[in-house]
Amino acid sequence: MNQAAPPFPASAELANRPFVRLMRRVLPRWMSRHRLPFNFYIHLLGIPLAVTGLVLLFVPDVPWYWGVAGLFVGYLLQYIGHRTEGNDVGEWAGIKRLLGLRYVGISPRWAEVDAARAGEDRG
Repeated sequence: MNQAAPPFPASAELANRPFVRLMRRVLPRWMSRHRLPFNFYIHLLGIPLAVTGLVLLFVPDVPWYWGVAGLFVGYLLQYIGHRTEGNDVGEWAGIKRLLGLRYVGISPRWAEVDAARAGEDRG
């Protein structure tokens, strides 16, 4: 008799999928840059709005200004969140890094907290 395959892949099989590996690498870094609840939740609005605005730019029946407005408002929300957090918006930090300019990856206040925690763990 043949056994039916399980409905969900085993956890080891799931962990080897490219998307899961990418999320395990990227998500902790993203979470370290979005520690304040306000910044995190405003990104839950801003990111989908910016992506929707980008998609609307390519929909022929929708006026172009709706796409531009979605991109602008979505990024504005993310900018406000990062100003509150004390670090640069991710894309801007990447551009600044490529140009050799100074950027704030993780807010200094969180870097101080992380350094203090690391000192407690050692001693």
